[in-house]
Amino acid sequence: MSDFISLLDEATLKVSSTLDKSVGKRHLVDKSPETCWTSQQGLPQYIQINFKESRVQPARLSLTFQGGFVGTRCVLHAQSSTSQEWKIWTNVYPEDVNRQQSFDLPTLDETEWKSGLAALKLVFEESSDFFGRITVYDLSLEGRIVTA
Repeated sequence: MSDFISLLDEATLKVSSTLDKSVGKRHLVDKSPETCWTSQQGLPQYIQINFKESRVQPARLSLTFQGGFVGTRCVLHAQSSTSQEWKIWTNVYPEDVNRQQSFDLPTLDETEWKSGLAALKLVFEESSDFFGRITVYDLSLEGRIVTA
């Protein structure tokens, strides 16, 4: 049994683009299977998660894409709580399917990241869509809050 909590409850989201208002970023975390975020065409696209006050250690990322509009190569960039610089943390490779996909994330080993992350950016470098569009129905990020 894990003691992970949702890290998105106290986070703000930013996206690279939105196709139109009906498929905006708010739909990434609204828990409705009927709504989604869809990017405009062109790569790369991204979802940025800024953690408000807490420093976090993400452990599991889950995404539900629309098949045919999947970010098939995703680079996770991390920003430590002590630096504004983005650094590559890890990669995930979602399949071109409609079901939820979960990815266990590596432990934060680098010294500067041991105190937790202030932000995380999922950069979709490749898409299963010929035009580079990404459609995500659900995003979740679980992990732990870092205590001093």
